[in-house]
Amino acid sequence: MSPDDWVDDEWDDPEPGNGIEFDPAQVVVGLIVGIAGLLLFLQPQIRTLSVLGAEVPLFVLSGGVLSLGFGLGAVVYFRRGDRLVWIAHAIGAVGFGILFAASGVGSLLFVWLGLAVVLGGVLFLATELRDR
Repeated sequence: MSPDDWVDDEWDDPEPGNGIEFDPAQVVVGLIVGIAGLLLFLQPQIRTLSVLGAEVPLFVLSGGVLSLGFGLGAVVYFRRGDRLVWIAHAIGAVGFGILFAASGVGSLLFVWLGLAVVLGGVLFLATELRDR
């Protein structure tokens, strides 16, 4: 296999008008998910933030923000009719939402349920992509 086999002409065109469109909805979803990652990254330096009068650890807040981003992505892709992508976002939103709720109610059962949803979603997506 030569390096020329690796070139994808569709992505190799740096000129404007190459078919790549700016999508504000994807940018917003990406920014929200990026904020969740930033919160997780800052966890060692900033332990908690005050949210509505309660001190919330950043890793917990990160799960809530991630769930919000995935939920918004699910709505966006559902409206566009992209079945696999909206299901993936919906699974992530539910799974990380349950994990976020688990910290609020202090339930180990919710932690296991949230992990089961996320891991089940990963297995679902793996089988869907394998079949493509």
